Amino acid sequence: METKLTRASALELLYQYNQDDFHRHHGRIVGGVMKYFANALGYGEDADYWEIVGILHVLDFELYPEQHCIKEQELMREHGVEESIIHATASHGYAITVDIQPEHEMEKILYATDELTGLIGAVAIMRPSKSVQDLEAKSVKKKFKNKKFAAGCSREVIQRGAEMLGWDLDDLIEKTILAMRTCEE
Repeated sequence: METKLTRASALELLYQYNQDDFHRHHGRIVGGVMKYFANALGYGEDADYWEIVGILHVLDFELYPEQHCIKEQELMREHGVEESIIHATASHGYAITVDIQPEHEMEKILYATDELTGLIGAVAIMRPSKSVQDLEAKSVKKKFKNKKFAAGCSREVIQRGAEMLGWDLDDLIEKTILAMRTCEE
């Protein structure tokens, strides 16, 4: 039987499988970014749903990093999470760990912004303000070109995500910074 998730219950599930503040923070940030994009792109009535997908996308990473996007499907089914959320969260591992392709615009946003939020966050903490509030896209683009900076953030995935959306990289970076400004903790 499927369980209707709320933001609170999604966070509870995330915290059940992730003790590390980094993964919890990342889930909250991506959730906020997804909610921002839902509202910005005309999916406002589904904004809470988009946020839940963003929160849960990293559910299995701390405990099962080698099975990321694979194990989370099993965990979510055990908790009665609806199949559309399972598909959406798993699709962000397309061509990395799974062959589940992002189909809906929401899934493409998640795919494109997951790694990018990490890169933007890494750039922000290098700034005196340690914030995205005064961060400009040109600073992120400069660090994007430096493959050694935040090396764990795949530039290929970010670029592929922009292409899936039909956006150029500059637009994706700019929009994601704006999204992150709305949910910075």
